Amino acid sequence: MKAIIYCRVSTNKETQETSLKRQEEELTEAASKWGFEIDSIICDQSSGYDLDRSGVLDMLERIQQHPIDAILIQDETRLGRGNAKIALLHCLMKEQVKVYSFSHHGELHLSETDSMVINIVSMVEEYQRKLHNLKIRRGMKRAVERGYRPEKNLKNRGNLDGRERKEIPIEEIVRLRKNELTFAEIAATMRGFGFDVSKATVHRRYQEYVREQERINNEKESPQAD
Repeated sequence: MKAIIYCRVSTNKETQETSLKRQEEELTEAASKWGFEIDSIICDQSSGYDLDRSGVLDMLERIQQHPIDAILIQDETRLGRGNAKIALLHCLMKEQVKVYSFSHHGELHLSETDSMVINIVSMVEEYQRKLHNLKIRRGMKRAVERGYRPEKNLKNRGNLDGRERKEIPIEEIVRLRKNELTFAEIAATMRGFGFDVSKATVHRRYQEYVREQERINNEKESPQAD
């Protein structure tokens, strides 16, 4: 299993460098004890209330692009404080990345309050996603009722004057969707991978994948003809 060691101190004072070094040494030793292979070590010198930390952004980018199983921290305040901590924990949970704390001697266990807040955030996100998808579905239905045929916009779907169908890895879209990312978040991630795609394109490809899987499953369940 691969892990990122994340260390943070609140100021840029030289005296804080000793703390960073201690965190790194303790977590390196803990990684070996817990059975983790260290992918990278990231250090920040910034307030825990601040989300705009170069180390945090590097960590999140690394998680999206590589198979990371856990983040190792000295204690939960090193990850962040207040709303920043909750936001980062929520992002890590969506990516199915666990957090291990040196002070907890293993996997971090959230307080009842933090757990409740993250659950509320997740529920709100889910309902926002459902409302957004309902609006897309209703808009597309109205457009089709008025004669719009989206499949005719693609050259390899019958319209020689249409645009080329973009090649994007559907497996990655499915994986990110299973991690409960919104289509907007998936599109942003794919653009980070170098694929120039919109949220609408990602949504359409995912729905095509779902329909194809349903067709395959229906064929498997149908009785074979004699």
